[in-house]
Amino acid sequence: MDHDISHPELEVLRVKKRVAFRVCNVSSYTTEVMEIQADNPTYQVLFIPGNPGVVTFYTDFVEALYELLGGTASVTAVGHISHTNKNWEHGRLFSLEDQIIHKMDFIKQELQNTAVPLLLVGHSIGAYISMEMFRMSPEKVTCFVGLYPFLALNPQSTKQTSIAKIAESHFVCVALSIIVALLGLLPRSLLRLVVLTFLGKSWSAASIEAACSHLVKYHTMRNILFMAKTEFQKLSETPDWAFMRENQHKIVFLFGIDDHWGPLQMFEEIAKQVPDAALSIEREGHTHAFCCTEAGSLWVAEYVASLIKNKVSL
Repeated sequence: MDHDISHPELEVLRVKKRVAFRVCNVSSYTTEVMEIQADNPTYQVLFIPGNPGVVTFYTDFVEALYELLGGTASVTAVGHISHTNKNWEHGRLFSLEDQIIHKMDFIKQELQNTAVPLLLVGHSIGAYISMEMFRMSPEKVTCFVGLYPFLALNPQSTKQTSIAKIAESHFVCVALSIIVALLGLLPRSLLRLVVLTFLGKSWSAASIEAACSHLVKYHTMRNILFMAKTEFQKLSETPDWAFMRENQHKIVFLFGIDDHWGPLQMFEEIAKQVPDAALSIEREGHTHAFCCTEAGSLWVAEYVASLIKNKVSL
């Protein structure tokens, strides 16, 4: 059912607790983690980013979500392997499947002894990863939330077709990654200007910093493109509707109005295939990359916090 949430009541938040950034070893892979730990959590929110899987893009979102939940939940965001500031994996490329296994290993290592309910939240391809994690271990997950989800290929999207062609070409991926890495050699002030000019004048300070520190690295860009290649291969398959129907009361999706990664055709297909899943459409004009603006981060955090309060018995 479509819950029209065009006019949520948003309040200006004064963030009282900042995210902590740490690096940990998960199944021998150096992993970037961003989190806010509650003193006495009632539940654990685990956030899976899209592609790029750079957690610092979601700084504003994670901080706002923690505050909106009133400090009742610990919020953890785990980055993708080798979508990192440093080339810890020495140029190795990691597929979509590798990233899914990595996130499952993170739960086993970092959250295995967590006694409170686990809520999975994923953005874009992170929604697909989160759904696969849910499917692999349904007994561990209390609720799944997919934000602007990328769950299947959109044959009507010329952008997806173009990106798929780029990702398929080894030569193009290498050349593009070299060009991006060369940009990373610019002085930081000039690089910030380039990011603002070509990526978005409305971007938040946290997103600009994430782009300057992570995206302009050869190993990161190669992994972004390789992961995209494997996404297009895997998402040509039909979604697991049977699993979704079996767990539809635990499933929530938020779609955007004009989002080729999560088009409204998919919204309609889920409504037909999984009639009791909670579906919403964001009508405020925030883009698929909501995390790159303070307004988008706050709006989506408000949405997630509201549904968590409604779906989970505190």
